[in-house]
Amino acid sequence: MPLRTGLLGYGIAGRVFHAPLIATTPGLELSAVVTADPTRRAHARATYPDVALPHAVEDLFALDLDVVVVATPNRTHVPLALAAVEAGLAVVVDKPFAPSAADARRVIQAAAYRDVPVTVFQNRRWDSDFRTLRSLLAEGALGEVTRFESRFERWVPDVWDNWREYSAPEEAGGLLYDLGAHLVDQALELFGPVSAVYAELDRRRAGVEVDDDVFVALTHTNGVRSHLWASSAAPHHGPRLRVLGSTGAYVSHGLDRQEDALAAGKPFEDLSTSGRLGLLDDAEEVVGLPGAYSEFYRLLVTALTDGGPLPVEPESAVRSLEVIEAAFTSARTGQVVAL
Repeated sequence: MPLRTGLLGYGIAGRVFHAPLIATTPGLELSAVVTADPTRRAHARATYPDVALPHAVEDLFALDLDVVVVATPNRTHVPLALAAVEAGLAVVVDKPFAPSAADARRVIQAAAYRDVPVTVFQNRRWDSDFRTLRSLLAEGALGEVTRFESRFERWVPDVWDNWREYSAPEEAGGLLYDLGAHLVDQALELFGPVSAVYAELDRRRAGVEVDDDVFVALTHTNGVRSHLWASSAAPHHGPRLRVLGSTGAYVSHGLDRQEDALAAGKPFEDLSTSGRLGLLDDAEEVVGLPGAYSEFYRLLVTALTDGGPLPVEPESAVRSLEVIEAAFTSARTGQVVAL
């Protein structure tokens, strides 16, 4: 029998990412969606005719479910994850896991006490360019890496009226929590623990309440330096990835295309982004590995049915949150923060 899955939230995260991935993953069934918005309820009903649409979270937990996916605003991640754990259900929490590392640890401890799995949807570990770079590093194609540069830059001159732009601490709004959660996660996945963090966080657009222009520099314990950028106010975009090693470099441009395909309801497999590998003008084009967001839920099914590893260990999200918190401290004080 497929794992009956309930989805909390049907905004961008729930509608674009989680619902279509759950619905198309063998071994999973999208059984219920909770959203209070009438337009979103109508969309869910039209797209998934057999799905239940309970009006409240409590009604969702009353159903016969195996998995709950928390894709709601950041301020609700922890209480909803804890409620799912208390109900004895496996939990997927959208990124960022929690507003703080301490809150994330609370969820992990509660899950351990109830002996239920909890994981975090760090889908950009399955971006085409990231998968390609990870493969190149495993082959030693760049020699000894010294610098990792990673960017998510956009041009969004008008401020949105939603929770991501609100400044209350419990909202965990702003780009460092949003795109920064991916940037930091990818850097830690590739190059391991961090010993020092320096950050510059700015508000560039008129009326913005939170950081919309971000730079974070990480010193990894192995000596690699990661420079990470995120911006909603970038009228020109730098390389998506630029990685320098002792024998060559890898450079790629443009964002992974899976999100656009999912949003358009189109097939999202086999989409790849190309890059260039080599020395200066002798660099050659490298066709990227295909993006594979569906791999997250495939691995989740294996973990829950056959005892395989979770697609994302929750402790890794805690380490990312520790780096994010250090970045906020660095930006506030102007100092490098040691970890």
